[in-house]
Amino acid sequence: MTEKKKFWFVVGSQELYGEEALIKVKENAENMVKTLNESGNLPYPVELHDELAINSDIITNIMKTVNYRDDIQGVITWMHTFSPAKLWIRGTALLQKPLLHLATQYYEGIPWETIDMDYMNLYQSAHGDREYGYINKRLQKNNQIVVGFWKDQDTQKQISDWMKVAHSFNESFNIKVARFGDNMRNVAVTEGDKIEAQIKLGWTVDYFGIGDLVEEIEKVSSHEVSEMYKEYQNLYDLEYGDNDEEAFDASVKEQIKYEIAIQKFLDRGGYTAFTTNFEDLHNMKQLPGLAVQRLNGKGYGFAGEGDWKTAALDRLLKIMSDNESTGFMEDYTYDMRKGHEQTLGSHMLEVDPTFSASKPKIVVHPLGIGGKDDPARMVFDGKSGDGVVSSISDMGESFKMIINKVSASTPTEEAPHLPVARVIWETKPNFKEGIEKWIQAGGGHHTVLSLSLNVEHMKMLAEMMGLDYTIIE
Repeated sequence: MTEKKKFWFVVGSQELYGEEALIKVKENAENMVKTLNESGNLPYPVELHDELAINSDIITNIMKTVNYRDDIQGVITWMHTFSPAKLWIRGTALLQKPLLHLATQYYEGIPWETIDMDYMNLYQSAHGDREYGYINKRLQKNNQIVVGFWKDQDTQKQISDWMKVAHSFNESFNIKVARFGDNMRNVAVTEGDKIEAQIKLGWTVDYFGIGDLVEEIEKVSSHEVSEMYKEYQNLYDLEYGDNDEEAFDASVKEQIKYEIAIQKFLDRGGYTAFTTNFEDLHNMKQLPGLAVQRLNGKGYGFAGEGDWKTAALDRLLKIMSDNESTGFMEDYTYDMRKGHEQTLGSHMLEVDPTFSASKPKIVVHPLGIGGKDDPARMVFDGKSGDGVVSSISDMGESFKMIINKVSASTPTEEAPHLPVARVIWETKPNFKEGIEKWIQAGGGHHTVLSLSLNVEHMKMLAEMMGLDYTIIE
């Protein structure tokens, strides 16, 4: 568990049932929280708020505290009894953190032989859930509802998934994207309203001239390069191919300089995502390729051609997936043979190594675009697994998230003349319908692919952020 971040567990009740009933409510809640934390199924601890939510002042103060405390990632509410929803209006309206309504009850079944009205009054979560749920809907809160017995693993799995999304939502407001150069000229989908993105999604997007990066590259010492080269030799297979050893090493070491320089630049400015543009490489010898892949593997978000929206989304989903099998992707070409329909995803150089199904190779080949020296890059085949591809498009009046369920497979065909990493997947529900609906929805050619997240994660995130979304599955 990550102890630095936690979620508050807030229990709704009221004073009409007397002090003895409230003592029992608190006792049940304490046991619930203790059991949930000991289950090992939640990524973050749950902390019971020491006051029961029995009046408007208490609820309002709870929500105000949640808003200003960075360690509290969100609120899980449980209606043990009937909690009149007018008590919740002010506090819930003020809440700016994620909210989960846990629709459960303390006991799993009904004790038919002993049940009486005292029991009915005390254990009336079904009554309380509907009153509380109404006011959240009336307030248009983007809250999640999880229904199920709290000890069940599938219920705890839903809580766990929500926690991961909630944490990512909060981190979204800390994402800063450094754009080295502007957008690729004449490309529409990489443009967008950066001010609205900062208001709506929390993303700060800053431009830097390529000279700012070149200045940082020139500061990298030969000692730093030599030390990192040793690391490369341990982690990757160096495939010299038709290159002589001196030229190969020079290309790789140039990328090492880029990696060190970009990381220092990002870390100094608090940036966790970045973009590059092959049309803007003044005074650089190569397009950053291997350098970008290495930074991808460390968890930095990235997208090519100045696509800041995808770079920020990449970083956000890396947070949500713990940087497992998640990264920048581009639909490149199709296999349209009957019964073999697939999409080949790749990019010029920058395919995320978190997708690698085996030990990557480092190769040096001409790029064929940009007019620069032959860049080094990692080459590998992607993993198999079910997942999602997602993109965010600026539709003029609003941002829209497009989500497509996919199934990836490790390539079995050799591609001896393709000097880039590759990932292949089947689009759901089928090739024709999936591609058609993506295009109709206005989805971009740049995406973030994740084999660790699913449609429900993405839907939850979109709703939490108040984004329009289209799901293709």
